[in-house]
Amino acid sequence: MNLKTKKYDVADYLDSEDMIAVYLDAAFTSGDTSRIAEALGDVARARGMTKIAKATGLAREQLYKTLSAKGKPELATVLKVMAAFGGGLRASFPGASGAGARPRTPTRRASSRKVA
Repeated sequence: MNLKTKKYDVADYLDSEDMIAVYLDAAFTSGDTSRIAEALGDVARARGMTKIAKATGLAREQLYKTLSAKGKPELATVLKVMAAFGGGLRASFPGASGAGARPRTPTRRASSRKVA
């Protein structure tokens, strides 16, 4: 019996917005910059590298290199790629009031000077 195998490619399984969000969240949470670049590349391949290249204005070959484990994408590139995915970056902090919460506006203190 001949057993045929094919190389595992995570991009084949990134087939829903939820799966992509969980995958990218895990990569960003790791704090490992090479893992983040590679995960962005995996999602770009799942979405179609040519489509992502057109949306970002970057060369497809450049994206393949930059969005790999050895790549070092600049923040501007990460932001462009995330926007091409239809997403973005947001900050979350332990104890923060939650997603969509409005930032606190500084209160204005009443002046102690009397107006004549």
